Amino acid sequence: MPAEFLRIHPDTPEERKIHHVVDVLRNGGVIIYPTDTIYGLGCDIHNTRAIERIARIKGIKPQKNDFSFICHDLSHIADYARVGNQAFKTMKRLLPGPYTFILDVSHRVPKILHTSKRTVGIRIPDHAIPREIVKELGNPIITTTIKDIEDDFDPYITDPEIIFERFQHQVDLVIDGGMGGNVPSTIINATTDDFEIVRQGLGVFEE
Repeated sequence: MPAEFLRIHPDTPEERKIHHVVDVLRNGGVIIYPTDTIYGLGCDIHNTRAIERIARIKGIKPQKNDFSFICHDLSHIADYARVGNQAFKTMKRLLPGPYTFILDVSHRVPKILHTSKRTVGIRIPDHAIPREIVKELGNPIITTTIKDIEDDFDPYITDPEIIFERFQHQVDLVIDGGMGGNVPSTIINATTDDFEIVRQGLGVFEE
């Protein structure tokens, strides 16, 4: 059965549609959704089977994942990661925005998301749709990039209708929030006060 294709207004998401997306997530669904950078593939972080499905789609083992997750705001982050004073000040200045902060995990992060380094990437995108989804769900959702494996030169798919064509038999729902970007987030390792740019993306970072 193909996935559902759901159009949601990117600036003022319709409440009933957000409720529907959350119902899909609570039932173990895997979704594709827009962010302030590129479209993401995700699920509820507390649903192990859904996380395993995403790992299969990505062609990796769950324990070898590079998944990050989306929080609604800074207070949400403290529930799932240990944030130093310097990191908090920097995140408060830059978020919401096109950044992923690598932080040490707290005990509330599901074990399936723990890597050998026991760190996790955390995002607060400057986009209403994923943030409203997380707010309604009550906990973070996974975010990992979707790529066009047939195009090494331009791997990020920006058109939600093309995304639907490629992934409709692998996920449960694809959200059309308009055209996406093709530059990923800037990844910053903030596990210590000596911040390190792991990947330069859309976000500009100056200490």
